[in-house]
Amino acid sequence: MEYRIEHDSLGEVKVPADKYWAAQTERSHENFQIGVGIETMPREITHAFGILKKAAAKANNSLKPEKMTNEKLDAISKACDEVISGSLNDHFPLVVWQTGSGTQSNMNANEVIANRANEIAGSKLCHPNDDINMSQSSNDTFPTAMHISAVIALEDKLIPAATTLIETFKKLEAENEGIVKSGRTHLQDAVPISFSQEISGWRSSLERDIELVKLAAEPLKELALGGTAVGTGLNAPKGFDSKVAEEISSLSGKKFITASNKFHALTSKDEIVFAHGAVKAMAADMMKIANDVRWLASGPRVGLGEITIPANEPGSSIMPGKVNPTQCEAVTMVAVQVIGNDTAIGMAASQGNFELNVFMPVIAYNFLQSVRLLAEAILSFNDKCAVGIKADKAKMHNNLHNSLMLVTALNPYIGYENAAKTSHLAYEENISLKEACVKLGFMTEEEFDKVFHPEQMI
Repeated sequence: MEYRIEHDSLGEVKVPADKYWAAQTERSHENFQIGVGIETMPREITHAFGILKKAAAKANNSLKPEKMTNEKLDAISKACDEVISGSLNDHFPLVVWQTGSGTQSNMNANEVIANRANEIAGSKLCHPNDDINMSQSSNDTFPTAMHISAVIALEDKLIPAATTLIETFKKLEAENEGIVKSGRTHLQDAVPISFSQEISGWRSSLERDIELVKLAAEPLKELALGGTAVGTGLNAPKGFDSKVAEEISSLSGKKFITASNKFHALTSKDEIVFAHGAVKAMAADMMKIANDVRWLASGPRVGLGEITIPANEPGSSIMPGKVNPTQCEAVTMVAVQVIGNDTAIGMAASQGNFELNVFMPVIAYNFLQSVRLLAEAILSFNDKCAVGIKADKAKMHNNLHNSLMLVTALNPYIGYENAAKTSHLAYEENISLKEACVKLGFMTEEEFDKVFHPEQMI
């Protein structure tokens, strides 16, 4: 491999000749051999840095044109566009497990953009610190990148994925209208419910989750940029914070504003904690939905077997013909990961000291992993499972009419205690509710038939 010599305040460093990064990135690359190639800083953060560095250059050009010249802005903007597109991803090698402020990732962006901008300009036009990092600090850029990436992930990935599954549930509700089945509480038989009502519970849960995610995304639209090192805005021109928020909004298509209190914005991560709580709520609902589906599909002969789901792959290496609810299992594993990530994020957010939280990379990593995994799991579950759910009407009918909890319909006529006696006798002697009620003398067959209509109990 060929190298070139770069330098920083600590001295000279050998850097791969074919990479745009420079000395500080290389030092981090060498000093943090933790999760290399596996736990790289999320590409959503790289993308966000491209947006914010371009926005900062445009704001600086407006406010400090003598320093951020049009020539510099043009070269920087073109380099940033390449970062945003992902075409320079190979030049962002750093891992999550680095400095807790994300300083090295900020410098990675500064170095790559500066060197690429210089290449575009054909001269040594831009300096990583003086130009790309102008009016900024790692301490306000990294939390800004976190918020940009979080909002984009929530609004462009998670909400559309959940909306897709909601539409599938709406179709299933319409297809299964009028099918009555036994309800279940505590994993025990309960009073009847229509299958469409049961599905509507799944749908409504996700609709509420989307509402919560949308609410939680709003505080993330306040940005720390402009606070620089400790929140005072040292070395940033007046109005930079508002101007750069406007530019980020224009570039991202999301409405961002500057944080009203930069001291809070640098040290507190409560907006991320709150937003991830909404993500966790959706994960919890998906856990419940996936479990419902695999319980209802259990069998095919000695389980509940009230629905069938697509057979996507053989389920066993030893049992021929076995098919498992694998999409449900994937969803539940993702839900567990999201819930675990929530604990990590909460702990990390609680550990800031004085003017800065220094657990930001792990917060960003876990937040973005949660959103990415949950969105992809929901789409997979939708495409490979939910769209193929079919009701076994005969099994539902049989289970409904065998349910002892249908005795609840008799409460208004024979009272709770007599209804309980009827249920117990039917269970003990393995006879129907009708036979038990008549045997106990609570009703005649004609009286029973007149009031006992399970399909009307929904």
